[in-house]
Amino acid sequence: MHLGHAPYYPERMLWDIFCKVIDNHGDIGVCWRLAAELARRGERARLWVDAPAALAWMAPQGQAGVEVRAWTAGSTAEVVPGDVVVEAFGCEPGEAFAAAIARRTRERGRQPAWINLEYLSAEPWVERCHGLPSPVMAGPAKGLVKRFFYPGFTPRTGGLIRERDFDARQAAFDRTAWLRARGLPDAGERLVSLFCYEPPALPRLLAQLAAGDAPTRLLVTAGRAQAAVQAALADSSGPAAGLEGRLAISYLPLLTQTDYDHLLWACDLNFVRGEDSLVRALWAGRPFVWQIYPQHDDAHHAKLRAFLDWLRAPASLRAFHEGWNGIAPGLPAAEPATWAAVAQDARQRLRAQPELVEQLGRTALESQ
Repeated sequence: MHLGHAPYYPERMLWDIFCKVIDNHGDIGVCWRLAAELARRGERARLWVDAPAALAWMAPQGQAGVEVRAWTAGSTAEVVPGDVVVEAFGCEPGEAFAAAIARRTRERGRQPAWINLEYLSAEPWVERCHGLPSPVMAGPAKGLVKRFFYPGFTPRTGGLIRERDFDARQAAFDRTAWLRARGLPDAGERLVSLFCYEPPALPRLLAQLAAGDAPTRLLVTAGRAQAAVQAALADSSGPAAGLEGRLAISYLPLLTQTDYDHLLWACDLNFVRGEDSLVRALWAGRPFVWQIYPQHDDAHHAKLRAFLDWLRAPASLRAFHEGWNGIAPGLPAAEPATWAAVAQDARQRLRAQPELVEQLGRTALESQ
């Protein structure tokens, strides 16, 4: 179902958004962005999450209109569902809440919008599946209908989350002041951010940056990226052993979502992972390299290639992604100057399409 470009008018609906934290911080990161942006547009949101601890550093400021609730066994008992229920990434709210949805449907004579917010993919089937109904075949909500909502990169998908104040925030960003506030030098070095899992080519990247023509400072995010870099440097038999040359490394503390945007805007090349940081790198409009979440059956290979097709990636960027993601051996030289135009073109194409929150709002109105 293509939802077109009709304007969406918020109706101060109450949204119940369910989130299970599986892949580190990506799931909760996406759900928080969605809940917060809905609230900034006049809606109300209850964010049900089974592991909310990361929000303490990811979004310490909170957001008026968003209520975070711990999602535990029995926590949804006696809760009256809102106007919209969102199952993020296939997590179901449980039988008790499904029964409550059915009960409210009988009382109102129409069911709340019930949306299955899916994972991000550029594969062609996403356009075919976006907006399709999904009848509930069993359980207390049998006979009700959910609707698939697929984020994506084309006008026939659900788009990507983009805050209404994004342009103004980016235009006001002061790179020098931001670096200084975090104790980072601004000495004209090339800045590269690193947010990754454990890419096998990481030692080769470190060696490549150290041997480069220009001085580079690598800004390493906290958690798995930091551990991976330190392991590569400690491996006495690896390419990064005894690293010398033109590479300096700074380890960053945990960053809020706002500050992660600032990091992407400040750097000349960004390494990102998963879904949420990929979307932020696209909006940043800076050259980037994506480490896709690896799947045991290698299904991520096709997903990565579909994205590179959409990106119109040149051969050098394709080859680098294959090396970085362990699909091909070795790691070609990074060419951020060549890749800058690709990033700009991608952002321009995405800006010409409706973004996710607007489309999700219209889907909710049309599904009740």
